[in-house]
Amino acid sequence: MSPMTTTRPMAATASRARPGRWLLALAAVGVLAGCGGGPAQNISLIPGNQIEAQSRRDGLFVQPVKWQHTKPGCQGECPSIKLESLVFPSVPRLTQLVDHALAMMTGVNAKRIPPYSTVAGYEEYFWKTAAPRDSTMLSAKARYRSKYLTVIELDTWQYLTGAAHGLSATQFLNWDNSRQGVLSLDQVLLPGKHQAYVEALRAAHQRWLASNPDARHDPATYNRLWPFQPSDNYAFSDDGLVVKYDSYQIAPYSAGQPELRIPYAELAGILKPEYLPSASR
Repeated sequence: MSPMTTTRPMAATASRARPGRWLLALAAVGVLAGCGGGPAQNISLIPGNQIEAQSRRDGLFVQPVKWQHTKPGCQGECPSIKLESLVFPSVPRLTQLVDHALAMMTGVNAKRIPPYSTVAGYEEYFWKTAAPRDSTMLSAKARYRSKYLTVIELDTWQYLTGAAHGLSATQFLNWDNSRQGVLSLDQVLLPGKHQAYVEALRAAHQRWLASNPDARHDPATYNRLWPFQPSDNYAFSDDGLVVKYDSYQIAPYSAGQPELRIPYAELAGILKPEYLPSASR
């Protein structure tokens, strides 16, 4: 999984493979996105006087689940699956969503819907189709937890036998604890403020470029090869929105999966007030 330098043709190949997997993952989130709605009370859902270590004590109870399997009956080089995920005993609906979304993020063919909808279904399919060195890693971790919100980062990494390296994908789920639904970006933005969000994200991208040695070395070439792209893959955090990109979206494979951060202070008048810490209003 360590980033490594690659060439532009390989990047183009990966970019063509990604949209199908990404759209399938978004479709999985869409199953519950409509249930999120806005909060019932006009109060801050981002505690302005607490750090994550404090606020997570009031969050949903969560249990880890971990396992690593190799193909049954296989000897020598064998395909493998590794899972590090989460279970929410008090919210089975969220547990099911995490499992479903991880499974759907394993698709690599933009024109083909996977013949499974759960991790168990993916495992059964994988053993039937995997080459000896194929490997899949599935991960779900809590990025932010509070009394009101649970933010989960979903990550998949897949290596296909003979490839130069594996391909990764990331997706955030922002879960409204009270309404028990996923919050899409449009549900947390003020009406008509999507373009203002994009401009705030563009400013965050410029700050990221300023801290990137490769981009500073030859800005014109870097921007031509890896131009800015808007993204709705956002996550709440203590100090702002985090927007994460897959490999090859705004940077070469060697850069990993870039994260851009938009401080809450720059989102006043863009995010709905209840999603801003009181100090940012």
